[in-house]
Amino acid sequence: MEKDILALIEKESTGFSKSQRKIASFILENYDKAAFMTASRLGNTVGVSESTVVRFAAELGYDGYPEMRKALQDMIRNCLTSVQRIEAARGLLENEDILTAVLNSDIEQIRITMDETNREDFNSAVNAIVNAKHIYIFGLRSSAAIASFMGFYFNFLFENVRVVNENSVSEVFEQILRIGEGDVMLALSFPRYSKRTIKAMRYAKDRCATVIGITDNKNSPIAKLADIPLCARSDMVSFVDSLVAPLSLVNALIVAVSSMAQENELQTDFARLEAMWSEYDVYEKTDL
Repeated sequence: MEKDILALIEKESTGFSKSQRKIASFILENYDKAAFMTASRLGNTVGVSESTVVRFAAELGYDGYPEMRKALQDMIRNCLTSVQRIEAARGLLENEDILTAVLNSDIEQIRITMDETNREDFNSAVNAIVNAKHIYIFGLRSSAAIASFMGFYFNFLFENVRVVNENSVSEVFEQILRIGEGDVMLALSFPRYSKRTIKAMRYAKDRCATVIGITDNKNSPIAKLADIPLCARSDMVSFVDSLVAPLSLVNALIVAVSSMAQENELQTDFARLEAMWSEYDVYEKTDL
């Protein structure tokens, strides 16, 4: 359900009970904090019961409080500064076991991603990668770590992989200068979305390359611009972007692509790599 939740609250406010008006008033004035509160914490903050908060979400037309909270999160996530993120997380994690809270959140993001990922889009992305003349992996800011991880393994599988390094603005675009028809760009970006990534996607599309967007939801500017959008839920933990689910999606892409490679050729390549690693003492040797 996609709604402008603040406008919806204002529209429905005339029919609210006294307790519901308390909730509505708090959300309208403190939506950046409310978006990361549990129903129990929101209720305690405004002086109503948890069940009243749940009924308030249902009154607005949501299937439950988690869906209403997600609508608030989606609305604001791309707008919060790092300082606001820290403030929001303080309300979310206060009096909680942080390790448990963060790990449970990551588990939930992976579960939702598994349920929501479009298998046809996933398979189309795998086929495009396998058949690409050249593969450009474009991930800046926090997405750079996932782009680097993907490039590390793709370089074992293909000879035509380029991970775009984040240097100066001009150097980033110089690295994709020759992208063209038959090539694939994998563009990764999560809130707050990188303007340079969006501009690079437009350039690649103008050059008739296939653009695979890896982002957090279908309404993001990355998904809207991509030829093949792949969505993996990300979450916000303090000023940190939790990218566990996107990394899991990338893992799946790597495994799927490797399964389409020539098995004999792949085994030969890794046998040569093992011999090279042994000769140049790359890894610590342990007794089995």
